[in-house]
Amino acid sequence: MNLPQAELIPDDPKQLPPARRRRARRLLAPLDADERTALLDEIAHRASPSFDFFLFSLLAGAVLGLGLLLDLPALLLLGSLLAPLMAPVIGLSMGAVTGSMRFFLGSLVGIIIGSLLVFAAGLGSGYLARSGLLADSTTGFFQAYAHAQLSWPNFLVLAVGAIFTAASMLRDGQRSAVPSVAIAYSLYIPLVAAGFGVASGAPNLWPDGLVVYTIHLAWAALLGAITLVVFGYRPLTIFGYTFGGALTLLGIILLVGLSSTGIVIGGRIALPTPTPTATLTVTPSPTITLTPVPPSATPTTTFTQTPSPTPTDTLTPTPTPMFAVVRTEDGTGALLRDEPDGTVIGSFFDGALLQVLPGTITQDGVVWVRVIGPDGANGWIVQRLLVTPTPSPN
Repeated sequence: MNLPQAELIPDDPKQLPPARRRRARRLLAPLDADERTALLDEIAHRASPSFDFFLFSLLAGAVLGLGLLLDLPALLLLGSLLAPLMAPVIGLSMGAVTGSMRFFLGSLVGIIIGSLLVFAAGLGSGYLARSGLLADSTTGFFQAYAHAQLSWPNFLVLAVGAIFTAASMLRDGQRSAVPSVAIAYSLYIPLVAAGFGVASGAPNLWPDGLVVYTIHLAWAALLGAITLVVFGYRPLTIFGYTFGGALTLLGIILLVGLSSTGIVIGGRIALPTPTPTATLTVTPSPTITLTPVPPSATPTTTFTQTPSPTPTDTLTPTPTPMFAVVRTEDGTGALLRDEPDGTVIGSFFDGALLQVLPGTITQDGVVWVRVIGPDGANGWIVQRLLVTPTPSPN
């Protein structure tokens, strides 16, 4: 997928207008046409995806899927280290900056194929989770839900990876793979989480993970393009500016229109959902007031009937609702199911306050209780994951 030199060679600086030639002298890139063409061809060769890129993408996706399945952050780090050099992402930036449509499309096709392989690995781990061969029935898949949400730390990691990967590719003979790990971490884990959610049926992982992946990919390409511009790789002709601007505008339109960014903001998809904390209030029991019986009339010479006392209704005290707090040893939270050991319909983080309904069911040695969540969700949860607070008298 090497880019032909005919597309990479910019206009000869000697034939440019005087103002363009003065601006070209301030660029950090070589001004000589042959030197600039050779360096661009070398960058195109580095950014072109090869068979190793697809093979290691599949291997990294399999390890990342296993990490989400077992909820182990160490496997997520290992999968990111096994990922290939994310040079095609910088290839998108280079194609937009130099105005090469062929270079841009070649890098985009390589990224799509690699992403499909990673997504397929996520599907495989999701089927393992549904079959229950490796996953515990009480596992909350905390890592999968955490990486299917937009967060500032992930954006910071992605920015560092994109900027330093683009900068390292501009240095002759150097291809540092360390910054590329940050790009793989920010792109591949949400994509694996999306495939994991499709196959396992876990709620809110699909399409949240795909939305996060799309937004991260757009930001990585944008930051890479900015880095290339800072290093002097900018169009020297009006065609390059027009084509680069058109690609940037098209990317923004696709990001807003096709990646459901409006739904993300309005419907809070892929955004952390705040869990309301209920305040435990002790309801005082009603005090029963005894009505005194009126005294009997004093008999006189004329006998009169003694009035019968009027019966007073006795108030029945209302039972106080019972609440419990989610408390796990490893802090992964708990899952809400439609029936004991049934389908997952929700999840709660540690510290969530739930109302516990009377009655328990024991199945395979596990005690299940029926609860009502702060959002009104009704289902069953493992009893050992709950701690009952002791109410203080009002």
